[in-house]
Amino acid sequence: MIDRETVDRIYAAANIVDIIGEYVTLKRKGVNYVACCPFHNEKTPSFVVSPSKGLYKCFGCGKGGNAVTFVMDQEATTYAEALKMVAKRYGIEVKEEALTEEEVRRNDDRESMFALNGWAAEYFANYLHRETEGQSVGLAYFRQKRGMTDATIRKFGLGFCPAKGDRMSKDALAAGYKQEFLVSTGLSLQRESDGSLYDRFRDRVIFPVHNISGRIVAFGGRTLRTDKQVAKYQNSPESEIYSKKRELYGLYFAKKAIQQQDFAIMVEGYTDVISMHQAGVENVVSSSGTSLTTEQIRLLNRFTKNITVIYDGDSAGIHASLRGIDMILKEGMNVRVVLLPEPEDPDSFARSHTASELQEYIRANEQDFLEFKAKLLLQDAEGDPIRKAALIADMVQSVSVIPDPIQRSVYIKECARIMDIDEQILISEVARKRMTTSGDRETDEFLRRQTTLRQREAQQPGVEFVKQVEAGSSFETLEREIVKYLLKYGHCSFDFKEGRTMVACNVAEVIFSELSDDNIAFRNPVYNKIMAAYREQWAQLGTGVEVPAHVFLNHIDPEVCNMSVDILTSDDNYVASELWRRKEIHIDTDAEMLAVGVPKAVTLYKSKVIEALIKELQGRLGDENISDEEMRDVVQRLTAYNQVKVTIANKIQRLIL
Repeated sequence: MIDRETVDRIYAAANIVDIIGEYVTLKRKGVNYVACCPFHNEKTPSFVVSPSKGLYKCFGCGKGGNAVTFVMDQEATTYAEALKMVAKRYGIEVKEEALTEEEVRRNDDRESMFALNGWAAEYFANYLHRETEGQSVGLAYFRQKRGMTDATIRKFGLGFCPAKGDRMSKDALAAGYKQEFLVSTGLSLQRESDGSLYDRFRDRVIFPVHNISGRIVAFGGRTLRTDKQVAKYQNSPESEIYSKKRELYGLYFAKKAIQQQDFAIMVEGYTDVISMHQAGVENVVSSSGTSLTTEQIRLLNRFTKNITVIYDGDSAGIHASLRGIDMILKEGMNVRVVLLPEPEDPDSFARSHTASELQEYIRANEQDFLEFKAKLLLQDAEGDPIRKAALIADMVQSVSVIPDPIQRSVYIKECARIMDIDEQILISEVARKRMTTSGDRETDEFLRRQTTLRQREAQQPGVEFVKQVEAGSSFETLEREIVKYLLKYGHCSFDFKEGRTMVACNVAEVIFSELSDDNIAFRNPVYNKIMAAYREQWAQLGTGVEVPAHVFLNHIDPEVCNMSVDILTSDDNYVASELWRRKEIHIDTDAEMLAVGVPKAVTLYKSKVIEALIKELQGRLGDENISDEEMRDVVQRLTAYNQVKVTIANKIQRLIL
């Protein structure tokens, strides 16, 4: 453990604005700074950093903490490691006390992998600059073929791995690095025949991959051979310190420029990023030739909401990547496209133009992604009605994922104009697509229609009462009843008589306060997740505002989805027949039903919890090995629980009567 004095020094030195500003784009608002929360997906900034207090707080998801805990969460590391990272930034020497064996092992393994990657990056760079093979093959490729300056080569830490199959592995072992980490980082491969190591990146130029804080987590290796049997690129495998779906190549070098210019340029490969940096355009990142992932988009979303994608003239490549752009739209980001003239790619175009020429070309030729996509696909479908129908379906898919309704409306109008199709048809198709694939108002309307349909099908002469919760009901039955009231009526209020005064009570407020005051959690994990999801929305929206059904119907947990559908589309109260209505027999309104049902369900559940606790304590009394002190404690708690049980029983009796 790190001693208290050192921890205090780290906290005293840490500037929370500077530290968090390395991960998200902060904007000053009064004495504080605000940003979109990096811990959950949101469109309106609710993440606040207070430099005077040294704290941050998200009023959307509730996440809060200080500079060190922020680094801990962002880097997925331990508290001790986060302290070290912040200390290193401010040049503070860290003195540690003894850690547990598990903490030592985990920290040592991660640090060993980082240390090995750091050594390997230096090894590859030195081999490139100092060894004859590295100079004649690797350095010549970077300088002559790619036109890179020595400053650029050193900035990105480019290198070369020896052609001799196991030289790097042997040199690493000789330098004291362990075989297990050579294998786990992917720098070395192990032969099945004798267990010996050989180099994954042998005879390749090397591109180190840095994480957002600048540590080397992986490598990419490109062969210079023309043999088509050899894979053009080799990349590090997933490891304890590297997940390719969470990293963007070049982001460490680009994040400051992205923040300053408020947009990022997305290209395809390593050399595209490097050549554009060398040309003076530094707000450039790459997904390293892999399919773009949601995690990468959200990582970029911390710094800007504006992305410009640069395509080369390869038509097949453009069509293949179009679908991935939908994910960017779904995250609420603005996407523009720049198409380079054939046969240029970002690498070659950047090398043949100055920074000002490159920036001017981007400004003059960028166009909205959906407009670009519609025109591109329309060219392919010209004169073919079947292909045009497929085009429309494709455009509907792209528009439907945009979360902002105003943006969707604008794009629908524009797409209708470009494709010469009735705007109402597009509106209908987008609504239908959103109803089944995303969560918003359309989903709720669908749910209401389904509920109405089921109620009509259930109507028959007489009144059919569904079984209500009573004393003796199971935990499962009571928990379901409470969740039902929350999902269906959480925003509603009912009158509760307090003495001679009628007090308006909100359903959600009553349920949460009653259960939270006694620190009660449900036994069924699915009901617990529904409660947690509702509480989060309730906290954001406020008391009396209906929580949209799609929050539960489109929940990430399929069990929550299924349970919510079952509860929301059922009628657990009663279905009244026309016969009763004609005879003017009184039927309880929702408010009347809630005034009895909600307090009764909550009180019965609390009674059930108390009964379970009493039963558990009674079982301990029968233990022959129980000590006198434990016996006194159990008897004391039993007495208290029995008193609570009597109070609840009296309350239940009043509710039933």
